[in-house]
Amino acid sequence: MRGYPEPVERLLAALERLPGIGRRTAGRLAFHLLKAPPEEARELSAAVAAVVETVGCCGTCWHLTDVQPCAICSRHDRQRGCVLVVEQPRDLLGIEGTGLHDGVYHVLMGRIDPLGGVGPSDLTIGALVERVTDPSCNAGGVAVAEVILGLSPTLEGDATALHLAEVLRPTGVRVTRLARGLSAGSSLEHATAAVLADALHGRASVAE
Repeated sequence: MRGYPEPVERLLAALERLPGIGRRTAGRLAFHLLKAPPEEARELSAAVAAVVETVGCCGTCWHLTDVQPCAICSRHDRQRGCVLVVEQPRDLLGIEGTGLHDGVYHVLMGRIDPLGGVGPSDLTIGALVERVTDPSCNAGGVAVAEVILGLSPTLEGDATALHLAEVLRPTGVRVTRLARGLSAGSSLEHATAAVLADALHGRASVAE
């Protein structure tokens, strides 16, 4: 039995490689594009191409950006000596949306997860240490005075926080962590603005 035309099969295969997209969902998306006006498909194609060609990571904080440094690191009104460490860019956006953190950020691009094959060397921990030890590597060339660990209160998040505290201890920088207004086992990206606000205000020093 003959299948779909080769271009459709290629589209289905490409869509199936996206996270959370199975064959059935890929089919719905593909047929939506086939029935939609050609301009819609071209707009989607152009948007994907623009992301691939112009968006990368900030050389300072590792947030997604199309300029260097990113819009947050380049702002002179931010407290650049206060660095809030998060796991993913979406976590940064969640905290930034509260308007309560006036410092800068550092995105780890993940968290330590031995079962998932993710170790410290797979994260941007080395770049964070460089920012703390060498002011020229931090936004605006400002010395880092405090590092806030804004990691999800999960087993992996706790392990990552403990590792960061150990790595940063020799630098003498103040290391704090978001208060447990965040429920243990939850994900930071799903926290409400109110919960994030409580966690930021109630942050505590990491035990030495």
